[in-house]
Amino acid sequence: MSKSDAMLPALPVQAHMSERVSNALLGLIGSRPESKATARATLSLAAQAAQVAAHDAAKKAAMAAGALALPPGPLGWLTIVPEMAAVWRIQSQLVADIAALYGRTAELGQTQMLYCLFRHTAAQAVRDLAVRVGERMLVRPATTALMQKVVGAVGVQLSQKVLGKSVSRWVPMVGAAAVSAYAYYDTQQVAKAAIEMFEREQIIENPD
Repeated sequence: MSKSDAMLPALPVQAHMSERVSNALLGLIGSRPESKATARATLSLAAQAAQVAAHDAAKKAAMAAGALALPPGPLGWLTIVPEMAAVWRIQSQLVADIAALYGRTAELGQTQMLYCLFRHTAAQAVRDLAVRVGERMLVRPATTALMQKVVGAVGVQLSQKVLGKSVSRWVPMVGAAAVSAYAYYDTQQVAKAAIEMFEREQIIENPD
């Protein structure tokens, strides 16, 4: 057994991790976060407010992820999914706040949430949810079958990345800094997707 093999825990295997990630995600999108943000009078004002919200959320996500990445070894392994879920909760609230800033809360559903959260990290999984067509967003309806398909695909893609991230748990201080920095960047990308989504008219595609 190589040193790297000895460092990595035997369990959970990728299939189990994928299931854990998918279950955490299903719990997250089960209900839409409430937002206290108020709609801005113009798109430019909404965009400015959205950037401020994104910066604040990114700092919160970085702090949460960095703190949960501190425990070393096997204990650190157990914090990976909670870390991801904590960041997702911050990011989902950010998406809800951006929708509210644009006066589009009524249009925020599971499809839009999944698209904004994972467009940059699991693009293949969410590519069927929404697509930009000129100045409009063509959005597929959030059917149960589609949600199960997308969440399962996101779980598989993210579990592969989780197994790679597990190595950082054995170098806690360095790993925590990297995880924190990535959470900040990741949250900024979520905001970018949400701003693009809610700046444009949404056209709901007729189900097949």
